[in-house]
Amino acid sequence: MSDNWLSRPLLGFDTETTGTNVAEDRIVTAALVLSTGPGREREVVSTWLIDPGIPIPEQAQAVHKITTEHARTHGMQPAQALNEIADILADALGQNIPVVAFNASFDLMILEAELARNGLPTLAQRLGHDIAPVVDPLVLDRNFDRFRKGKRTLGTLCELYGVVQDGAMHTADVDVSATLDVLRAQAAKHTQIAQTPLHELHAQQIGMHRAWAENFNEFLAKKGKPADVNTLWPL
Repeated sequence: MSDNWLSRPLLGFDTETTGTNVAEDRIVTAALVLSTGPGREREVVSTWLIDPGIPIPEQAQAVHKITTEHARTHGMQPAQALNEIADILADALGQNIPVVAFNASFDLMILEAELARNGLPTLAQRLGHDIAPVVDPLVLDRNFDRFRKGKRTLGTLCELYGVVQDGAMHTADVDVSATLDVLRAQAAKHTQIAQTPLHELHAQQIGMHRAWAENFNEFLAKKGKPADVNTLWPL
């Protein structure tokens, strides 16, 4: 049995954005939470409010409660904030500290697009290799609890595992802390998660996501809907 990597530091990551198009939308807030164990007293939280440089649509404002005016008045310039975020992520991954993110593909893809848009080295370029190790509780949930009915949102998993929130959902730092708690609860239920070496788990999640995406695309095609769910994870 391998050493339990959950007993070592984890770096949680989340963003709130102007929308869901990873190629065109912008990051409005981001949070990185370095966790050395269960409990908020063992977390170091770093957050960023960013002026995205474009209007924040009302639909996005309704989710994260940040207006265009507030972001313009109080937000950092994107290049500075994005560079800080990417530096911390690269440093952690370089030390084999896993990045933990719920629906990690979205947050990492929009970060990479934002870095490139601002003429900054991407996270992959800073690392000199693929972005790894990443742990995604959504991918794990779809694999280990695949027959459960209902939604697979972070809020749903918090209810399922009895994770109590410290604040409003869709606040980046609150979501990150919740994601870390959900991961620990998943690992307690499905013990092979923590017992699998990190890079092996990363590779397994690539296969888990591909299997789910291919199955979902088949379902969409049968319904006569566009079957265009990306089969690649995390990028």
